[in-house]
Amino acid sequence: MTGEAARQAFLQWLGQERRASPLTVEAYGTDIAGFLGFLTRHLGAEPDMRALAGLRTADFRAWLADEAALGKVNATRARHLSAVKSFFRYLARRHGVANAGLTLLGSPRVRPPVPRALQPADARAVASDIAEMSDIAAMQARDTALFTLLYGCGLRIAEALALDVRDAPLPGAEAPLRVTGKGAKQRIVPVLPAVRAAIAAWLPYHPIGQPDAPLFVGARGKRLDPAVAQRTLRHFRRLNGLPEHATPHALRHSFATHLLAGGADLRSIQELLGHASLSTTQRYTSVDEAKLLEVWRRAHPRGKTQSL
Repeated sequence: MTGEAARQAFLQWLGQERRASPLTVEAYGTDIAGFLGFLTRHLGAEPDMRALAGLRTADFRAWLADEAALGKVNATRARHLSAVKSFFRYLARRHGVANAGLTLLGSPRVRPPVPRALQPADARAVASDIAEMSDIAAMQARDTALFTLLYGCGLRIAEALALDVRDAPLPGAEAPLRVTGKGAKQRIVPVLPAVRAAIAAWLPYHPIGQPDAPLFVGARGKRLDPAVAQRTLRHFRRLNGLPEHATPHALRHSFATHLLAGGADLRSIQELLGHASLSTTQRYTSVDEAKLLEVWRRAHPRGKTQSL
C-alpha cells in the first residue's frame, strides 16, 4: 500500500468511525499530504508502508526543519506533527506499521495565544449594526440573529451554524439552548432575551421553516457557509473601523472576557464555553490581567514615567 492510499484510508476511518467533523478531516488530510510530499522529495520516491515503518527520528526532524525553513511557526508545525502522529497510531493499529522513531520526537514548543476580545461597545455594535451590510430584509434579520447569538451565548461559528430550526430559542420560553460542541459533546447555554428576540425576528423570513431545516441558511436555502459569515464581518469591521481581530470567534472570546470582568467565576465560564479543561478557560484571566496592567500604566505616576 502506498502512503497516499494509507492516507485516504486513514481519512475515511477518521470521518466514518471516529466521526470527526468534515473540517477536521480536511485539515488532517492536508497536513499529512504535506508530510508525504516531503518524504517523496526526501527519499527520492513515493513512500510505501515499508518506507514509513523504516523512518528514523532524523527523518522526522528533517521534515520539521524543512517546515521551519518554509516559514511555518511552531504552532503550525506542532499541529502538523500531531496529525502525523495520529496517522502513525492508525497505521500501527490497523496495518501493523509501528515506528519507534516518531515516539522519540518532541513537539515544537507553543505558547498558548491569549484570546483577543473586542471592547464591549465594539461587540455590541457588531450584533446591533451588522444588518447594515445588506439591503435585503431577510439577510439583515439573519445576520443580526447569528451575530447576536455568537456574542450573547459564546458559541463557536460552527456550533451556531449546526443548529436547526427546532433548536431555536424563542421569546417566552425559559428553556436554555442545547449546543453540540467539539467531540460531539453537548452543553447547556442560557439565552438572553435579546438573543431570543433577534432569532424570533429572523424566523418569519426563513425560506423553509421546517423543524429539521438549518436555522441559518444561505441564498440557496442550504446551511449557511461559515465563510459567508466571516466575510460579512470582515467587510463590516473595515467599514466601521473595528480591529482586524474582530472575527466571529472573537465574539466568543468577548463573551467570556466580558463575563469574567463582570464577576463570573472561571468554572461557570468553562461550562458555558464547553472547554474540556479549566486551563483552557484560564487564558481569559491573562486578558483581564493585561487590561489591569494597561490601566495601571496609564494612571500610575511611575507607569507614566516608564512609558516615556
